[in-house]
Amino acid sequence: MSIVEMKVPTIGESITEVTLSQWLKKDGDFVKLDEPICEFESDKATLEFPAEASGKLIHVAKEGDDLSIGALVARIDTSVTQGNDVASVPATPVAVVEAAPAAVSAQTTNYATGHPSPAAGKILREENIDTSSVTGTGKDGRITKEDAVLAVQNKSVQTTTTPSNIASVAGPVKSTSGERVVRVEKMSRMRRTIAARLVSAKNQTAMLTTFNEVDLTALNELRKKYQDKFVAKHGIKLGYMSLFAKACAKVLMEMPDVNAMIDGTDIIYHDYVDISIAISTPNGLVVPPVHNVESLGFHEIEFAIKDLADKARAGKLSLEEMKGGTFTITNGGVFGSLVSTPIINEPQSAILGMHAIKERPVAIDGKVEIRPMMYLALSYDHRIIDGSTSVTFLVRVKELLEDPMTLLMEL
Repeated sequence: MSIVEMKVPTIGESITEVTLSQWLKKDGDFVKLDEPICEFESDKATLEFPAEASGKLIHVAKEGDDLSIGALVARIDTSVTQGNDVASVPATPVAVVEAAPAAVSAQTTNYATGHPSPAAGKILREENIDTSSVTGTGKDGRITKEDAVLAVQNKSVQTTTTPSNIASVAGPVKSTSGERVVRVEKMSRMRRTIAARLVSAKNQTAMLTTFNEVDLTALNELRKKYQDKFVAKHGIKLGYMSLFAKACAKVLMEMPDVNAMIDGTDIIYHDYVDISIAISTPNGLVVPPVHNVESLGFHEIEFAIKDLADKARAGKLSLEEMKGGTFTITNGGVFGSLVSTPIINEPQSAILGMHAIKERPVAIDGKVEIRPMMYLALSYDHRIIDGSTSVTFLVRVKELLEDPMTLLMEL
């Protein structure tokens, strides 16, 4: 028997531990070289772990385990090959007869094993029961309707027997009238990392927030007038985010303190602008940067943001794509937020918060008009950015957005 040990590889300089979030192959499955066998969740991204050899997979770690770099994850028995139960036996009449039962046994584990029938699948989905927790009694281990009904009955017994059983139920639990259900789940590594960084930003920076509001009338008219031509030429819509990012990049180049960061007793200045875009994903908030925004066109910024958002929501962002960033923009307006105080994305020194666009009465040349208004919030580290600098920055961004021709003409 030849065994290959699968250990957590070195992922990045700052990553010392990962969480085994999901097994992609079952214990005992045959796996091929370079075939993904599980997923690791690091501080920054979710990564697939490929098999280092072909053979029978033997699980060592469990889903949810926190593993240090170099920790043993699984073993692969390379002496087992697909279909070798018969092929490895000497070709004599007696040997073939003796090998036949083993061949039949190997065939009983196939796609049907552990998979529910349509009726069983419907029942399990409605009751939020994981198929991996149900034993199939049908042909080749398929989960039948009767298996699903039994799993529902067992779940009902587990959730009503004792309070301790209630707390240990995995997955969402439906509560009927009068029941008080408690569910305990381990925080994901990404959620734990987000929590630690938010607390660090609050504790380690002298954070303040300044506010202003921007009238988006001119910006909306520009988008309405040129949107069709923009889409026809570039194949993507002109959104608010590229316009806000470009305005911020221009002002950041004019006011380098806001684009800088503190490193001990030093201040690091940047002659470029990498804007981190806050993206909400099922696993938490990520902030991958768009590089060199100051030199990109609006369509290039839109494509970059779309690419990062698609990868983030699919869990496909690489560690390299998560690195960097000199300033952050977050848009709580997409969720309906009217005003907020965003937290600095360390080690950066400032973050701009966009909010919902609301039509409000405002005074224009002595008259009251209804205008599309948005509140802007700039949270900043007062250790490096003075109050006057933060206010001037936000006013300058407001001016560019309210008169977008000055932005387009780089005035």
